[in-house]
Order: sequence, then C-alpha cells, then structure tokens
Amino acid sequence: MRERPIMPGRARRVTAEEFARILDDDHRYELVEGRLVRMTPPGSRHAVVATRIAMLLQQYADARRLGVVMTSGGFRIRTSPDTVREPDVAFVSRDRIPASGVPDGFWQGPPDLAVEIVSPTDRRLAVAAKANEYLARGVRLVWVVEPSRGEVTVYQPGAPPTTLGAEDVLDAGDVIPGFTCAAQRFFE
Repeated sequence: MRERPIMPGRARRVTAEEFARILDDDHRYELVEGRLVRMTPPGSRHAVVATRIAMLLQQYADARRLGVVMTSGGFRIRTSPDTVREPDVAFVSRDRIPASGVPDGFWQGPPDLAVEIVSPTDRRLAVAAKANEYLARGVRLVWVVEPSRGEVTVYQPGAPPTTLGAEDVLDAGDVIPGFTCAAQRFFE
C-alpha cells in the first residue's frame, strides 16, 4: 500500500492515543512519527495473498501453540513521536502475549514477524525502507512479498536482505520454530 501523508509538515503531531480515537472515515491510516499517513487501498490480489499467508501461519502456530497471527492491528513501534504501523500480516510469539490476553488497542511494541505485501502502487524503495524500519524497531523477521514477481525478500537483523523465488523455501527460523513453506504457496 502506498503511503500518502495527510498532514502538512508543520502540523501538530498526533499521539497513538489520539490516533486510536480518530473517527472512521473508511480509509486506512498508519501513524508515522506523529503524522497521519493514509494508505492506498491494496486491491483484491493483495487481500488474497495476505489471507493465504495468514492462514498458513495460523494453522502452524495454532497446532503448536506458538502465538497469534494478525491480519489487521496496529503495533506501536515507537514513542515520542509515536509510530503505529499495521503490517499486512503479523505474528507475535506466545511468550510476548500479556497474561491478560491480546490487547484491545494497539500492541505495545513490535511483532516478531511482519509481512508486507507489495501492491501495484507501492514503490519498492519505500517498502524496503519500511522493512528496515521494522528491524530497527525490534521486529525479528520481515517478509516483503511481491505477488507480481513471485518473490519474497527476507529481512533479518544484521544480515543483508535475501530474495527468494517461488521455487525456494521460506524458513521462519527461531521466530516461528520449525515453520517452512515453499514460497509458491503464497502465490497459488
């Protein structure tokens, strides 16, 4: 989804708490360094790929009681100024779920895995910058999925990005122990 700032550069910054109270106007937003950013609707193919990835992850994680998978939900990954990002698919390990359960509001902190699906209107450099921002804010694994190319680029802390083709196998490493999947499954 392409990001479009909707607040002028000098406008007052918004906190995560204010962002959570913004009235629904049928648009999706993220909060980036205190500024509202409207997201371009991603399209049907994007939604199908996100659902497929979430389903594969959820089935695996549920069977092993590893954590939760989300397809929409904000993660407050920075404070002062606040940044609330909404990956297309996210995973949070069981040991990071509060004793009170999954929160109703924004998750405080990053997911363990963030998946971003590249839409036709996205700019590759902007998506790569977002993946690197996730890593800088504590995400342990980022998958950037490009349906039009049949590729998944894997980002991990301290390592250069690795691009896998549809014939390659994704491995979630210690983020989702034991999870492997042919990248092609994302695009079927």
